[in-house]
Amino acid sequence: MSLVSYEFLAFFAVAAVLYYIVPKRFQWILLLAVSFLFYAGGGVVYLLYPLITAVSTWFLALRIGKADSAAQAYIQEQKPDKEQKKAYQARIRKRKMRLMMAGILLNFGILAVLKYTNFLLGNLSVLFSPEDGAVRQISWVLPLGISYYTFQTMGYLIDVFRGRYKPERNLFRFMLFVTYFPQMISGPISCFDQLRKELFEEHSFDGTKITFGLWRILWGFFKKLVIADRLASAVAMITVSPDTYDGIYVLIGMLGYTLQLYADFSGCMDIVIGVSQCFGIRLPENFQRPFGAKNLSEFWRRWHMTLTGWFREYIFFPVSTSRFCKTVSRLAGKLGMKKGSKKLPVYIANLLVWLVTGIWHGASWNFILWGLANGIVMMVSQEFTGLYRSFHRRFPKTDGKAYGVFEKVRTGLLFAVLLMFQYYPFGTVFVMLGNLFMTGRPSQLFDGRLAGLGLTAADFIVLAVGLILVLLIGILQETGSVRLKLAEKPLVVRYTAIFLLFVMVLVAGCYGHGYDASQFIYNQF
Repeated sequence: MSLVSYEFLAFFAVAAVLYYIVPKRFQWILLLAVSFLFYAGGGVVYLLYPLITAVSTWFLALRIGKADSAAQAYIQEQKPDKEQKKAYQARIRKRKMRLMMAGILLNFGILAVLKYTNFLLGNLSVLFSPEDGAVRQISWVLPLGISYYTFQTMGYLIDVFRGRYKPERNLFRFMLFVTYFPQMISGPISCFDQLRKELFEEHSFDGTKITFGLWRILWGFFKKLVIADRLASAVAMITVSPDTYDGIYVLIGMLGYTLQLYADFSGCMDIVIGVSQCFGIRLPENFQRPFGAKNLSEFWRRWHMTLTGWFREYIFFPVSTSRFCKTVSRLAGKLGMKKGSKKLPVYIANLLVWLVTGIWHGASWNFILWGLANGIVMMVSQEFTGLYRSFHRRFPKTDGKAYGVFEKVRTGLLFAVLLMFQYYPFGTVFVMLGNLFMTGRPSQLFDGRLAGLGLTAADFIVLAVGLILVLLIGILQETGSVRLKLAEKPLVVRYTAIFLLFVMVLVAGCYGHGYDASQFIYNQF
């Protein structure tokens, strides 16, 4: 069930009405039932996987919690000396570690088998028997959003292991945390201690929250239907036909894909967060004006924030402070690399994070190379930090607004260039970039190929208006919530703006009789 379908709107409307009709203590139970129904809409078998993840994680977290409780009771009752206490705590930690690793191996194992088996078999076939041709693919039932709910539940299990909070004892409450329907298919990835309060609190009908939620849903529909889906077919045509669409079209495809991806994914997040707000539930933000970033590291702190936060918390910090990285750092120091040895743990963890980021996004070398390219660019940028500072000291005018705009444009273009690794083969990326610089000319826009993209003059006008509106809203957001600002305007101004946005979605949205809105790009991950 697509989030921009009529079926979803009807489903959401009925769920919202029932949510405020039932007694408040049953609201979370209604959400659980609705979430099961939503996910089972594509087939009951699809619900099996998240239930396996939920039950196994819930059970193992309880066992970890019991081990902690038993350790506390033992220490209070037996009052062991320092050495005995240390030895006992080491045994308990090993037991907890085994339980946590069992959950991680089981659930990440399910994710790996379902998502990456065919990729692995294909590469093994090429490596060991290239003359036999392509290996036969295995048809798996791949549940929607498996990467999202797996990461969310494993974050919970690791947090319980670390003692950040006690495990949830009610299995059905935990199931709601795993299967909450608005965020299940595309995120955001939430922490249990944050989402628990939102899901299980009693929520009274709040007209302001519902109004703000509906406004946000409408804004998400605008981004998806008016911008992202309008760009989709033209971008696909350019990116899959490098021989035909070269020169200046490389730049158009690069920028088009970036804008499509942003409008699609941020639009999805607007809908998810808006739907949740209508239930009185606050989800974490996943975007914070990424195109206002002045470097790539800052860009990624603003884009898909819950995923990058997950990688930082559960991969980067543990790896960079691990015994292995400390050993490598010491060895590098003994070999005379004293200055670089201190940076090695950070670089090792950084490359691992970006390798996993690439793998998470897709089972192909394109995504793996895209992830590593991001990591390498950021490491190189870090190495030049001192040079950047010297440059800014020597040229004080670089602290002005004009240079700040240049930095933002530069960062956006760099992000767009790196995205080329997602849709071109590795070698083709450099060929097309060279082709752009060597042969790209604005006059190529009038050689007939632009008309072949299927976009009319009206489409270009709608895209221009839509992108300008998104830019203006982004600028306004830098000084506070646009919805709050709009709510402070007179009633006529407020609802005229909303009505005009609604009309644009209704008239300029890419749908109609027989149209099936394309799934959000990030659903596939």
